Amino acid sequence: MKSDVEIAQEAELENISDVAQKVGLTEKEIEPRGDHKAKLSLKAVKKYREVGEDNSSNLVLVTTMTPTRGGEGKTTITIGLAQALWQLNEKAMLGIREPSIGPTMGIKGGAAGGGYSQVLPMEDINLHFTGDLHAITIAHNLVGAVINNHMHRGNEMNIDPRKIVWPRVMDMNDRALRNTVIGLGGKSDGMPHENSFGITASSEVMAVLCLAESITELKERLSNIVVAYTHENEPVFLEDFECVGAMASLLKHAIKPNLVQTIEGVPAFVHGGPFANIAHGTSSLISTKIGMGLSDYFITEAGFGSDLGAEKFFNVVCREGDLKPDVAVMVATVRALKRQGGVSRKDLDEENLEAMKEGLANLDKHLRNIQMFGVPVVVAINRFEQDTEKEIKYLKELCENIEVPHAVVEVHQKGGKGGIGLAEEVMEICGEKKSDFRPLYSLSESPKEKIYDIATKIYGAKDVVYTPEAERDLRRIKRMGFDDLPICVSKTHYSLSDDRSLRGRPKGFKIKIRKLRLNSGAGFLIPMAGDITTMPGLPKRPAAMDIDIDEDGYITGLF
Repeated sequence: MKSDVEIAQEAELENISDVAQKVGLTEKEIEPRGDHKAKLSLKAVKKYREVGEDNSSNLVLVTTMTPTRGGEGKTTITIGLAQALWQLNEKAMLGIREPSIGPTMGIKGGAAGGGYSQVLPMEDINLHFTGDLHAITIAHNLVGAVINNHMHRGNEMNIDPRKIVWPRVMDMNDRALRNTVIGLGGKSDGMPHENSFGITASSEVMAVLCLAESITELKERLSNIVVAYTHENEPVFLEDFECVGAMASLLKHAIKPNLVQTIEGVPAFVHGGPFANIAHGTSSLISTKIGMGLSDYFITEAGFGSDLGAEKFFNVVCREGDLKPDVAVMVATVRALKRQGGVSRKDLDEENLEAMKEGLANLDKHLRNIQMFGVPVVVAINRFEQDTEKEIKYLKELCENIEVPHAVVEVHQKGGKGGIGLAEEVMEICGEKKSDFRPLYSLSESPKEKIYDIATKIYGAKDVVYTPEAERDLRRIKRMGFDDLPICVSKTHYSLSDDRSLRGRPKGFKIKIRKLRLNSGAGFLIPMAGDITTMPGLPKRPAAMDIDIDEDGYITGLF
C-alpha cells in the first residue's frame, strides 16, 4: 500500500468554498487560506456556536483501549466514520486536534489520519498549517518576557523569582531545554533565575484557547492564569501585567476554527491541540459546538485511552460546554490486545490468540469506564494489514462474549466504505437515544475526593497517596479558593496505572500524586502522577530524518 503522503498527494481536492457549502457555510462566512484551507469568520463562529447549543445533532466521541507506542488509529477511525456516514447520505462533520510539529518530527510522524481516511492537505496540516500553534507560542512567551521585564525594572509586585511558575514554550521536542537558567550575562540582561521550557501543546494558553467560546471569554480566562507567587506566597495573576489585550490580539485568528476536507471531501475542523497527559486532550470546544450546529453527526476524538482522553472529555470539556455525548466509539486492535496480554513490541506481528484473551481485561475495563458515564459504546475493531483472519475472528468472538456491539473497520485501506458497518451501529444507537450522560464526580467534592473517584473507578487503583509537596499544593489551592475546579490528571498513557510497565488490568496498585499544578485560567487542577514531562525528547532516529522535499515542492517521508 502507498504511504500516507503519497495517497494524500494523489487525491483531488475540492475548493474550500465548495466544501463549506456542503454544510451550509457561505463564502462570506469563511476566510480562505489558499484554495484548500479556511478560517471561519468571527460572525460565523458566533452564529453557528449558538445553533450548536440548541440543536439535536448527535455527538460521537472516539476513544481507545490502552494504546501501543504506534497508536491504534483513533484519528483514522474518526475521519473514516465521518466519510462512512456521508456515504450513507448522512450530514456529518468531524473535529480533530492540530498536530504538534515536535512529535511530527519525533516518534509519531504525522497526525492527520492515515491511508484513505485522512484530512487534507496533510502536509500543510502537519507543518505550520494556518499558524495557530505559532500564535499560541508567541502569546505565551510574551508573558515570560513581560514577567522578566517587570523583575528587571524593580519588581514592584515583590515576586519571588523562585516561584515564577510560567515556563517558556516552543513547538519542538528538545529535552535540553527542560530545565534552564535565564538572565545570565550581567545586570543589563535581567535577573538570573531558573526557568523551563514546555512544548506549545502543553501551554495553558493552548488549553484556554480550546475551552474559550469567544474572545471575551478568552480574555477572561487568560486574566485568571496564575503565573507567579510573591515572597508572601500570594498569587500573581496574568491580568496584573496588563498584557491580556495584547495576547488576545495575537490570538485573534487562532481562535477561529480551521476548515479543511477529508480525502473524500467531507468537511472537517482541525483546531487546537492540547496534550492529553497534561491537559484535556481534545480539539476546541468552539469548533465542536459549531460542528454540531452545522451537521447531524459530529465526530470528535480524545487523546489516548478512556482513562485519560475520554475521562477528561466527559468531566472537563462536556461540563464546560454543557455537552451530552450520544455514543462513544472504542477503538480496539489485535496488536493492542496482544501488547496488554504481555507480548513484547518486537513480537506483536506474530499470531497469539492466548495473549489476545489475556489482553481482553484491558479492553473490558475501558468499556466499563465509558459506561460509568452513562454513554453507550460500540467497539471499532481497527484492522491492520498484518492481522490474520483468525485473529480478527477471535477479536469479534471476544466482543460477542462480553455482549458489546462491534464492527470490523477498514477505513485505512478502503476509506468510508470500510466504515459502513461502524456507521450503521452508531446511527442505530443514536436513533434509540440511549445516552444518559453524567459526570463522574461533583464539583462540590474536595480535590482529594475527585482524584480518589478517578483513580479508583477509572484506573482501578486501590488508593491514592500524596507526597509532602502535593499536600502543600492542596493547602495552597484551598487557601486560594480553587477547590471547586475539575481534575485533569497527568499520568502515563501506556497503562491504566501510573506505572507504564503494568499492563492489562492491574489491581492492588496505588496512584502516587507528586504535586499539583493549578491551571486557573483553563479552569482545572492537574495532579501529577508518575514522571510526565511537558517537553518531549527526540527518539534515536527522529522522523525528521526521513522527511524531504524536491524542487517542485513535493514532500516525502511525512508518515
